[in-house]
Amino acid sequence: MDFTPPERAVELTERVKTFIRDEVIPLEKQAHHKDGLSPEQLAAVRTQARDAGIYNPQIPVEYGGLGLDLLECCPVFEAAGYSLLGPLALNCSAPDEGNMHLLHHIGTKPQKERYLLPLIEGNTRSCFAMTEPAPGAGSDPTMIRTHAEKRPDHWVINGHKTYATGADGAAFFIVMARTNPDVPATEGCTLFLVDAGTPGLEMVRRIEGLTIPAPGGHCELMFENCTVPEDRVLGEVGKGFKFAQVRLGPARLTHCMRWIGAAQRALDVAGAYMVEREAFGVRLAQHEGLQWMLADSAIELHAARMMTFQASWLIAQGDEARNEAAMCKVFVSEAINRVIDRALQICGSLGISEDLPIANIYREARAFRIYDGPSEVHRMVIARRMLKQLRNERTTRI
Repeated sequence: MDFTPPERAVELTERVKTFIRDEVIPLEKQAHHKDGLSPEQLAAVRTQARDAGIYNPQIPVEYGGLGLDLLECCPVFEAAGYSLLGPLALNCSAPDEGNMHLLHHIGTKPQKERYLLPLIEGNTRSCFAMTEPAPGAGSDPTMIRTHAEKRPDHWVINGHKTYATGADGAAFFIVMARTNPDVPATEGCTLFLVDAGTPGLEMVRRIEGLTIPAPGGHCELMFENCTVPEDRVLGEVGKGFKFAQVRLGPARLTHCMRWIGAAQRALDVAGAYMVEREAFGVRLAQHEGLQWMLADSAIELHAARMMTFQASWLIAQGDEARNEAAMCKVFVSEAINRVIDRALQICGSLGISEDLPIANIYREARAFRIYDGPSEVHRMVIARRMLKQLRNERTTRI
């Protein structure tokens, strides 16, 4: 087991770090548009990323990307995540990154031409619509109520979705709907590709909250007799849950990579502040209590990296690594929040201001413990798998 990134990933990581420092971070102060960056700003910085040879690092070479596997993505995505705008600039941000991965693996050739290629080019955005308001699917995806009925040559979707990331302005939506009510949801749901503007699809509202603006926001959607052609089934009928795992496992890890980068930046800012600021006659860096906070954060980030490397290595070897990805999601989401919180505390009133990047990182990071499965649900699933294995092996001793 060797987590040493290949030379190409090391070299690419250094170029990404330079690009983020020189081209992306200076844009942060200008990003007052409701989506963080104006379309013109985003297009310009993506052109710069293309010219720098760092665009689409995760996309296969045959589609014009750099062809990195998941382990190689670890340091590159972390470097991109050093700025909250970085993944957008490199076209490796959620939800598009996960949707591109899904389309590449299970999309038909016409679907790839219609939906994947424009995403890769950065000409469109996408949305993954799974979560529903109560009493529909939230933390328990098997409670899904959105349903699709088969007609001779099309499907009709009815239902209600919420917290659909990137929905406002998305060119298309990947929608999970129940297609067979007579079997468990895990066997009776299907993924559909729904074009924006399809009659019967309504964007009800953008949901405002703690997180900072992002392209497309988080939205509430309604489907009322929304008709989609038969060829817009993504994957196979009845296998929506199975194919969703193609997206969700790697996407949880790429989230971890990006957030480790953001937490590292918060730690770097706090460390630099400690070196410069004086209190009680000495630099903050000389106060042991703050030194320990800095050390605890460095320890947790190192552990988070190693867990992410190991799970990514397993997936790169062909393993689904569901348990490892779930463990990463729990540990990393909680660890980076502790790291960012310590950084904010070290910087005091300056930390909660927008004079430093920590406040924005703090606001955005809190949601990571909820989306892609809250920590409590992942813990429940991890424990169930452990207990099932123990029962099967009958190796327990009392």
